[in-house]
Order: sequence, then C-alpha cells, then structure tokens
Amino acid sequence: METADLNDYTVIKEGEAEILMHKKNKVFFNKAQVNNRDMSIAVLRAFISKRKQEHDAMLSKRARSSGKVVEKDVSEVSKEGAPTENGEDNGKTNGEEHEASSKDGSKEAAKTTYEPARRELKPPRVLEALSASGLRALRYAREVEGIGQVVALDNDPASVEACQRNIKFNGLMSTSKVESHLTDARVHMLTNPKEFDVVDLDPYGAPSIFLDSAVQSVADGGLLMCTATDMAVLCGANGEVCYSKYGSYPLKGKYCHEMALRILLASIESHANRYKRYIVPVLSVQIDFYARVFVRIYTSASAMKNTPLKLSYVYQCIGCDSFHLQSVGRSLPKHNSVRYQAGLGPVVPQDCTHCGKKYNMGGPIWSAPMHDQEWVTSILNGVKSMKDRYPAYNKICSMLTTISEELPDVPLFLSLHNLAATLKCTSPSAAMFRSAVINAKYRVSGSHVNPLGIKTDAPMEIIWDIMRCWVKNHPVKAQSPDHPGSVILSKEPSHQADFSRHVGSLSKAQVKKVARFLPNPEKHWGPKVRAGRQITSKHVSLIGHEAVNGHLNGHKEAAGAEEEEEEEKEDVVEDEPEMKRQKITEVIASSS
Repeated sequence: METADLNDYTVIKEGEAEILMHKKNKVFFNKAQVNNRDMSIAVLRAFISKRKQEHDAMLSKRARSSGKVVEKDVSEVSKEGAPTENGEDNGKTNGEEHEASSKDGSKEAAKTTYEPARRELKPPRVLEALSASGLRALRYAREVEGIGQVVALDNDPASVEACQRNIKFNGLMSTSKVESHLTDARVHMLTNPKEFDVVDLDPYGAPSIFLDSAVQSVADGGLLMCTATDMAVLCGANGEVCYSKYGSYPLKGKYCHEMALRILLASIESHANRYKRYIVPVLSVQIDFYARVFVRIYTSASAMKNTPLKLSYVYQCIGCDSFHLQSVGRSLPKHNSVRYQAGLGPVVPQDCTHCGKKYNMGGPIWSAPMHDQEWVTSILNGVKSMKDRYPAYNKICSMLTTISEELPDVPLFLSLHNLAATLKCTSPSAAMFRSAVINAKYRVSGSHVNPLGIKTDAPMEIIWDIMRCWVKNHPVKAQSPDHPGSVILSKEPSHQADFSRHVGSLSKAQVKKVARFLPNPEKHWGPKVRAGRQITSKHVSLIGHEAVNGHLNGHKEAAGAEEEEEEEKEDVVEDEPEMKRQKITEVIASSS
C-alpha cells in the first residue's frame, strides 16, 4: 500500500473515530448516514446487554436442572449403597464399588474442566459486509463496549485500501479489533455459516442480492442489521422492479414508507425460511431517505410454520383512503397440535363499500409487529444515559420516542389530510380526531414515519362515521354525485362521534413537549453520488450548487494546468529542430 500524502486528504471525525477521505470521489461517504450509524451503535449496545442476560438466564436454568439431576442421583446411590434386610450390599463387592467410584470421579473431573469453557460467553463477532471507508466498523470497535472482532469487507480495491489506511490512522485499538479484506461479501458469508453474531448490510441501493447469504451467516439468536436506500422502488414507483427484488408488490399511499419497511421484513423472512430459520424484528425505522431494520434470526422448523400468519396482502381503494389486510394463512387447533391452512378470503367485495370504487392489491407484507417495545425502551434509555456519545442524539432520541408510543400490533396508518381531501372538507385537528377515536372505545397513536399519520384499530366504518359527523358541523360544497366523497357523505353515520377532548388524545411526548420530528440539520441532507462517478451539473439536487461549482471549477483549473504543461511540451518540441540547425551550423563553421 502506498504512503498517503495528508495534503490530498481531509480528516473527518464522527463519534470517536477519524477517517481520511480523499478529495476526489474515490470512496463513498455520506455525512447524512450519521443517524444510521448512531442508531446501529445504540441497538448493538442493547443487543450485547440482552445477549449477556439471556446467557446468564440459560446458565441458571441449566444449574437448576442439573441440581435436580444430582439430587436424584444421590438418592438413588444412597438406596443402592444401603444394606438389604439380609445384610448384603445389593450384590456389589468392594472391588465393584471402588471401580464405580473411580468412574464417577473421572466423570466429575471431566465435567469440572468442561464447565468453565461452556459457561464462557465470547464477545460478539461483527461483520460489516460493505465497508467502503470503514467508518462504521471503526466506530463499532471504538465505541461499543464488549464487542469482539469486527470484519470489514469490500470488493473494491480503493475502498479496502482506504479502510486499511483508516484502521492504522485510528491507532492500536482499531488495528487489534478491525480487519479489512478484499472479497465478495456474498461468498464470504456463504463460506462462513452461523459464524457472526452481528451482520451489518448497508449497500448503495437494494440489499436484495445479499439477503440469502446474510441470513445463513448469522448465528442463532444473532442480529441482522439491514439498510435499503432504493425507497423509490419500495414505495411503488416501479412495482414490477420491487416484486422482482423483494417478492412483494408495493402500493402508492401515504403509508408507503411503512409498507417499504414491511416489504423488506417479509423479504428477509422469506430468505430465512428456506433454511428453516425465522426472524424476530426488534426495531424498524424509516429515516431520511432509507429504511433500516434490526432483526434477530433463529433456527426452528416448527416456529417457521407460523410465517404465513405474519404476512398479509393489502387491498387499497383507488377512490378513498380505505385499506384492508388479508392474512396469507391461518392456524386451527387440532387435538394437542396446531393445523395450518390458507387464509380465508376475500376480506373485501369487488367494489369498495364506502365509495364504490375498485381496489388495488399489494403485498405480501409483514403484518406482525415490526418493533419490540421492550427493546425500544431499553435502547432509548441507553441513548439518554450516553447523550454525549451520539453525534445525532437529538434525531435518534426523537425517533425512538415516537416509536415507543406507536401501536405495535396495527400495520400501516391513515393520513388525516387525505381523509379530509377525499371529502373536500377542512381537516379536524389531530387531537380532536384522536379524541373521537378514543371516545369510540378504540386505540390510536401516531407514526414515526409521518407526522400526520394515525394508527388505529378502529374499522374504516368508524373512521368515515367520524368524518361524516365532522362534515355535518363543517359543511362542504356539493360535489359530483360520482365523486368518492359525495358517495361517502350520502350515507348517514351509524355511529355518532364525540369530539370532546380526551386526556389520551396527546401522547406523553406531546404533553412534555418533546420534539418528535426534527428538520434536517443541513441543506441537501440526503443521498450522495456513488463513489467514482464524475460530478456534473445534474447532481445539484444531491450536493448543492456550491459543491458542484467548486468541483467543476477544480476540474477546469486542473484541465488548464494540464493544457499549460502540454503547451510547454509543444514549445520544447518546436524548439528542438531550430536548436539542431544551430548546432549543425556551429559544427560546420568550426570545421571550415
């Protein structure tokens, strides 16, 4: 590896790690991903703590069970060793007793030497499959207590060279914990099954080509952290492309970003099922321009059979905001076991019962909870206790606070503004609408994906009845009879909404005035140009006018310098014949 000239590099510090970034766009780095890296570190800390708790619980359970076995063996031995009524020792001679005791002693010695090795919990091994500059791997090694070896992979020589340079730049702690390799991550994961306790996938674009090998390389109970930045595909811009990559068809709606998370979870589950494995999501977030999921992976052929119960198709009305979920499978009790069958359907008729329009069908998506509220609370408390160690503390704290208040068992959400737009009416305030839902004896919460999103277990009939009652007090202009809003308003409400303010209409964070949705800290806070690509004027929306102009001016200056060098070379070449003629003339004159 060549010696680096520091004049060609910029030192970037994030958390406790520092990296050298070349002034040219050789290795990918995006400052906006600090939210991603901070969230990953918070989850990783919670995982290490949870892993230790589970290990201690397993050891105590084994100790209790082994204690019962020892007591049983002792009682049996005492019975066997007791003399019979005839004064005999159950037919055992002294030699036999000595031989049995020696065997027991050897077994105890073997058990004693084996026990410490079995009880030891090794530090978790982490694989960063697509490392680029290595910043993420370095932050894991330097900031996460109790972490083991961090393996950083990349198939780009420039990225591996940059990663190795940054490892050395960060000192002895990094060189002892982080190793970088030039290899295809898919091959490495396939050839190391169940070798890593944590696998981190953060590709530029879709992670779909890495999922099959990733679910095989995670150890039982291990953690898979996966990012998808192809949100346009996942949110329905190209449904056929999404289906080819993830096996689900997306729908365009206000909930499309949450649907993207659930499509990604369903895809990971599908890959895991092929190897008799299944996932348990602990946290799923949509941040900025990407989706990020954290799932634990287990192996169980029987538990894997529950997968169809966790997946659903989505029916979305094209005229109004009504949507319905159709479970892929169902389970029935049969004697002492469970019988699995296909889901019953359809859950909706051909035409929407509210506005009379047709339905679009999407999915399948993950319809089970995509967060573990116990984990979310633990992660949030950990972040608050180490506030100074997270560069993006405000962002991830606000997001975790919102997630902690979500209804975990309610897939997707409604948009209050879309409901009002369908009826062409003014929108009620969020607190007023939520009060009406709570007064109707249903649950309601917000969504971390959309500030105007409303999660509720109330059926669509109740939702539209609430809106009908609202319109009665806030009349609207007459619309065409065929308009979806006119069809909905033509029906009388079967439920009379109560808009009186309920104490639960505001979340705990809103009552305490905790910021939940923060603005971007900088302009052009989003995706960046892929490493190695030439920056042109079409990248203004990604990096801004100043960055583009500075880069182009730099290229012009470099090109101008090259032209001057070429002109000097041409002048030298043009002068050479004249110099030769002068030399020949001098030689001729001297000879005469």
